[in-house]
Amino acid sequence: MQTPLDPQAWLAQSHSHGVNLALKELMYYKAKAQLLELAPKVKIKNTLTGQYLAPHKGRGMEFAEVRHYQQGDDIRSIDWRVTARTGETHTKLFQEEKERPVFIFTDFSNSMLFGSQLLLKSVQAAHISALVAWSACQRGDRIGGIVFNQHSHLELKPSAREKAVLKLCHNLCDSHQQALNAIDEQATNNFSDNLKRLNHLAKPGSLVYLISDFNALDDASFKQLEILSRHCELIGCHISDPFEHQLPAFKQAVTVSANGQDFALPLMDSSFRARFAKNAEQAFSTRFNRLTKSGLNLISFNAATPLELQLVRK
Repeated sequence: MQTPLDPQAWLAQSHSHGVNLALKELMYYKAKAQLLELAPKVKIKNTLTGQYLAPHKGRGMEFAEVRHYQQGDDIRSIDWRVTARTGETHTKLFQEEKERPVFIFTDFSNSMLFGSQLLLKSVQAAHISALVAWSACQRGDRIGGIVFNQHSHLELKPSAREKAVLKLCHNLCDSHQQALNAIDEQATNNFSDNLKRLNHLAKPGSLVYLISDFNALDDASFKQLEILSRHCELIGCHISDPFEHQLPAFKQAVTVSANGQDFALPLMDSSFRARFAKNAEQAFSTRFNRLTKSGLNLISFNAATPLELQLVRK
């Protein structure tokens, strides 16, 4: 029988606050890097030598197959055993190891600064970003990315080793703190503009993790995703909070503020909660379908459960 989660004990163990973000809690995921598998599912187009096997045929580290000798083939690759057995000259083909940059696109927009249990969605996004970065570092990949909030963005050009991870983690902490400090200010930095920046930054063959609740996508955003998916492998990490799916029962109405307006939520009304849940399910389904059509492989995460427990279950 699984032991129930003690939120306070886990927060202490992972050095997490739940709302504020600190470097120490992102360092926690260095020891969890093996939870992610970053093996490529698409052709790799980068010309740098690295950890992955490219599907084109050439001289390299891994044997691929044998075929008839063609003019121009390297005679050092002739397979003399097959040649002797068949009476026709055959040559060995190899797959070359290629390096693939990993890009991490982290959204700290205002809709991400919400959490009803354990963590803000934005804090969970930072944890996922750190885990991806440490996993990529462990494999020897170069790491790049964009971290943004509603007021600014920080870019990290692809670089290798722990130095790159630490740079990303510092960017995450700085951008998150700015987002919290300026939560009531007018937004000046939108999702689609940051996707456009990512399109310029990510080279063909890159693996791109997009970490967001994807609440702020417009037609321009989906267009940028479609362009990006033509030459990169996209993994969308969709983060939500339990309250976005199902409102809790409560003995009286609760007033909430959003976009400068106050709304009364009759949480004591079971039919209201049921309608909310149905509408939320439809909205999530519509969003997922459009993201998938735009080229994303989607993984769902929630902000109310430690990241390592969600990955263990997958």
